[in-house]
Amino acid sequence: MAAFLRSKCSSVGRTLMGGLGNNLFGAVNSSVETQIRTFIQMRTNLKVVDNSGAKRVMCIQSLRGKKGARLGDTIIGSVKEAQPRGKVKKGDVVYGVVVRAAMKRGRNDGSEIQFDDNAIVLVNNKGELIGTRVFGPVPHELRKKKHLKILALAEHIV
Repeated sequence: MAAFLRSKCSSVGRTLMGGLGNNLFGAVNSSVETQIRTFIQMRTNLKVVDNSGAKRVMCIQSLRGKKGARLGDTIIGSVKEAQPRGKVKKGDVVYGVVVRAAMKRGRNDGSEIQFDDNAIVLVNNKGELIGTRVFGPVPHELRKKKHLKILALAEHIV
């Protein structure tokens, strides 16, 4: 009787809801989908957190390896959005250092660091900064990768 009632109600519910639900009790068979955080790879859009004039960059190539880039790695990207009268223009191919990544990174003390967004700071091919300011938090792991100038200009080091 209960199975009949459940199937009868679920068919009524489906017609009322427009076919969105499969059963009356949504929590019974529903699966929670979570977003998987991965490496920064080709075609990843990154926020630019310096005052070089670019707002958004799309990754063309990771200089780390085949998997992708992590915190402190250098990438090559194309500027997709730029401010007017900036040092870089839309369509320019630029180098950048990843300062924030949404992928978790384990530390030696057992803690993990994860940011809400993917962000880079633009550099030239010699590794010198294009902008003169760095906005937002940056991890202290950049010290191991020899990006001391970024740490010196950063607002907050985590």
